[in-house]
Amino acid sequence: MRKLLVVLFIFLLVGCTAVRMDVKSVDNIINVVLSKENDLYNRIGKGYKYYIPRGVTYIDTFDLNEKLYSQGYNYFIYIDAVAYYHQTEFDYQENPEAYYSRAIDINGKQGYLEINEIDGLYFIEYLYNYAKIEAMVYYEDINLTVLNISYILSTVKFNNNVIRLLLEDDYFATIEETYDVFAPKGESGNFLKVEYE
Repeated sequence: MRKLLVVLFIFLLVGCTAVRMDVKSVDNIINVVLSKENDLYNRIGKGYKYYIPRGVTYIDTFDLNEKLYSQGYNYFIYIDAVAYYHQTEFDYQENPEAYYSRAIDINGKQGYLEINEIDGLYFIEYLYNYAKIEAMVYYEDINLTVLNISYILSTVKFNNNVIRLLLEDDYFATIEETYDVFAPKGESGNFLKVEYE
């Protein structure tokens, strides 16, 4: 009993503050979440790290791209490390034909959010701080998805040394190889041949 009273007294003495955010407005979600500097992270990739909020699950990685999952929807993250390294600026023109379109410039980081209706679903394309997330959701899940994506994009941090090493090692360069499907292979045999390498 005494311990309980001590804990309650400490709780009252210290106090706590809860901030309620209006999640009914996409503009408000963007302004509130992106305006706060956040150093949280729980995912580390090649040259970057970011925070995945509760309710969002990591699925897979493809080079600098990752796939996340939340409440029946896939989120696809594209990290543009080359544009970040060269500090490339871009110009987004707001689309009056879109369901929602906004250029973003908060805390010196640029981006945009565009939402378009496609066959009863809403395609969310959200770029901020050289990271882009795309998702396809139903209308009633737009605000929650924008909230999750805003939290993720607001926490993307780059590691300059790793990105420099990746670029110097030509990590992003592709190797082209010419392959002629119609050229003779020089051997005869069965019509179907399976090779295990």
